[in-house]
Amino acid sequence: MGQIQPVIVPFQGAGANISTSELFVRNFGLNEISTHRKMKKTIKIAVIVIGVLAVALFVFRIWTKSSSPFEKVELSQGELNVTVEYCRPYMRGRKIFGELVPFGTVWRTGANEATVITFSKNVRLAGNQVKAGKYSLWTIPNKKNWTVILNRETGQWGTNYNEKDNILSFVVPSAELGQTIDQFTIQLKSAEKGIDMSLNWENTGVNVPVR
Repeated sequence: MGQIQPVIVPFQGAGANISTSELFVRNFGLNEISTHRKMKKTIKIAVIVIGVLAVALFVFRIWTKSSSPFEKVELSQGELNVTVEYCRPYMRGRKIFGELVPFGTVWRTGANEATVITFSKNVRLAGNQVKAGKYSLWTIPNKKNWTVILNRETGQWGTNYNEKDNILSFVVPSAELGQTIDQFTIQLKSAEKGIDMSLNWENTGVNVPVR
């Protein structure tokens, strides 16, 4: 009998006779799916982190406003209306000017968001002309005088202050009060031909005439 020769049958399973281009397309598709899944996971993590930070900021602001409550004061004198919106921190046994609020440093004139002042008409602020509108109110306390600053940007949190947006700055004298003011207070009082705005805290007072 002759020797039996083995018959070689081509393998017909999955992946047989796949060209190089087809193999590249399949691998590229798998990589694309993997990348897409990683991106979705990254986006989910980012959304969660942003959500947690937003909640934390909301809680922080509620806590700070409970310590330094918001107040709005308003006064009209003739055609002039002045409104001040600010948060009122307490001394809580602390030394304020020269320590908590350093001399020569820009201060938000309150706590939390920067203090906002609104004029219903064009006015003169301590003799300096200001157009009607809404401004943030900043100050630089010193031992014998304060620099008062109006800034066109409003809604800043903390000390997010940009000097380039200042529209006005001027110096007014400060005075020692005959009593201790535990909670920072801004008052508006009727005056001849306008309104006087006073800033009082600890044992220091500043008066700014609005005409």
